[in-house]
Amino acid sequence: MSEGIGARLRSARERSRLTILQAAEKLHVDPDLLEALEADNFAALGAPVYVKGHLRHYAELVGESPESLFELYAQGTQTPAPDLTRVPKPIVDDAGRLVAPAVIVVVVFAVAGTVWWGVSLSHRQWLITATRPVPAAVSAAGSMRPDQPAPLAQPAALAQPVSLARASGAAAPPVSSAGERAKPVAAARGEIDAVFTYSADSWTEVYDATGRRLLYGLSAGPATRKLQGVPPFSVMLGDASEVTIEVGGRTASISHFVRADHTARFLIAADGSVLAAPRKNGG
Repeated sequence: MSEGIGARLRSARERSRLTILQAAEKLHVDPDLLEALEADNFAALGAPVYVKGHLRHYAELVGESPESLFELYAQGTQTPAPDLTRVPKPIVDDAGRLVAPAVIVVVVFAVAGTVWWGVSLSHRQWLITATRPVPAAVSAAGSMRPDQPAPLAQPAALAQPVSLARASGAAAPPVSSAGERAKPVAAARGEIDAVFTYSADSWTEVYDATGRRLLYGLSAGPATRKLQGVPPFSVMLGDASEVTIEVGGRTASISHFVRADHTARFLIAADGSVLAAPRKNGG
């Protein structure tokens, strides 16, 4: 029966020769509100008290009886009595019960990940410590003072003639000293001598042109190390400010290659000149 409200209001408006816009301007309301009344769309107007207020104003404007429209509205909005025999069952919220287990799982994974990361880090540190190269030991004949150069090991080329002489029963040629024996052999093989003097501890790596490692490890100062190999020497110093180098009795100038952290990488040529070391992997 509430469908007759909208039809009656529309007919009354048309009899009054008003459009929706004209009626809305006179009532100072939005045209959509009047269209909702004429379409019996009372739910768009809100609570019943607002619906009745708009019905009264619109009915008075177009010459309709507000009381008659109220009766129609009351008949159309009557709600049936609730069926008390059908009690709805409460809805169980399963989402709330799943929150706590989900939080526990996340915490367990976070703790396990932290423990795994700590164990992995400790294992990597242990591997680095265990595999760190041991400083090269410099052999010496007899007792040596800290500032005394380390004697060179006897070249293998010299041991062979002595052994052959003993095997044949011939007398071995007299040799005056290890230094006098080493010089002819070094010259024959194109090797040079370099003396590293340390005023303090410094990590040192020295390789010759053949890839032979001449010195590798932490050299404790004060000390002196004498090296022999095929030039150029590839040198890396951990604390270059505490090291001086002599080649052929002349001091090699390495200050140009010392970095801000006191490390240095360079090459030592056969004439004792210091050259820039080639970069590795674009570094």
